[in-house]
Amino acid sequence: MSIDPTMNYDVAIVGAGMAGASIAAEIADHCSVILLEAEDQPGHHSTGRSAAFWTESYGGPKIQPLTTASFDFLNDPPSSFSETGFLTKRRAVNIARSDETHLVEDFMAEFAGSGVEMIPLDRSGIEANVPNVKPGWVKAVYEPKCCDIDVAGLHMAYLRSAKCKGVTLSCKSPVEKIEKVDGAWAITSRGNIIRAAKIINAAGAWAGEIAKLAGALPIDIQPMRRTMVQLSTNPPSTSDMPLVVALDGSFYFKPEAGGSYWLSPHDETPVDPCDAAPEEWDVAVAIDRFQSIMDVEIRSVTRKWAGLRSFAPDRLPVYGFDPLEPDFFWFAGQGGIGIQTAPAAAKLAKSLFLDMEREEPVRSLDAAYYNPARFAF
Repeated sequence: MSIDPTMNYDVAIVGAGMAGASIAAEIADHCSVILLEAEDQPGHHSTGRSAAFWTESYGGPKIQPLTTASFDFLNDPPSSFSETGFLTKRRAVNIARSDETHLVEDFMAEFAGSGVEMIPLDRSGIEANVPNVKPGWVKAVYEPKCCDIDVAGLHMAYLRSAKCKGVTLSCKSPVEKIEKVDGAWAITSRGNIIRAAKIINAAGAWAGEIAKLAGALPIDIQPMRRTMVQLSTNPPSTSDMPLVVALDGSFYFKPEAGGSYWLSPHDETPVDPCDAAPEEWDVAVAIDRFQSIMDVEIRSVTRKWAGLRSFAPDRLPVYGFDPLEPDFFWFAGQGGIGIQTAPAAAKLAKSLFLDMEREEPVRSLDAAYYNPARFAF
């Protein structure tokens, strides 16, 4: 099969969700880029099914620096990127039952010295922030800086920025074969061959499969199904309610427009890469857990959906060049934190990919945590 001379690029990025779009926008001033997306439109599997919140503690203390470093960009992006910010104030209450109060102390100790603002709440403080909370929930940690994220707006802004910088977006372009030909990558998609000096693996749930095609390190990037349910209740939610997160990891929920709730049982069911759909059992579990904390009548399930969150074995992202294939760059394994960390992650990855000095606010981040070489031994 011949190679179309017009299909030659410095970089081919596999996956046009938030990861692929953000790193494309960051590196496109320095190289020619094609963004390959298997679906009809970008962000179908994970980016478009996010719970859409930014909270510094989510993901743990090794994720928090990425989240914190992303705040300023999300809140007040450069005017050339977006005329408006992507954050709306929400607040978060991380809550525990009477027999779990040790979780409050453990949670706050985990982030001691991080600079994350955390305020302990007693029962009265919980009631002041979470109307209709049932008895038995007596301790919590309040995070005043938590925000909602305009995920669609952020994703489209990255895609728009990438396009303005000359990135080629090719949808309906699943990667079928990857091989090295005369020192460069030859990527087969829909009968076409795209030639690129380097590949960036931003394929989300399919990242492990793309690495296998390229002969890269076999990092086990495991897709996990996460269920979301939208509930109509009496009384309805109020717009100023915080995000509520169970400190035992069993649920989170937040109010949504029109007085409904967005709710998840925080499930992580291992699945093969797929177009995830909710299971009725997980929906039932979500509702049961919601009823354990909220003294409200559930009128109906107005919507339910599922998305994929993909984790490396240590649950940290994988950013960097592959130790087996030096022209293969990992930008994957971001689990549920890929949206809230997108600006910092993309800037950090840019510095690693282009071997450039890091810019603020990622100058002090420890990239060793995320290096794919940690799985080589």
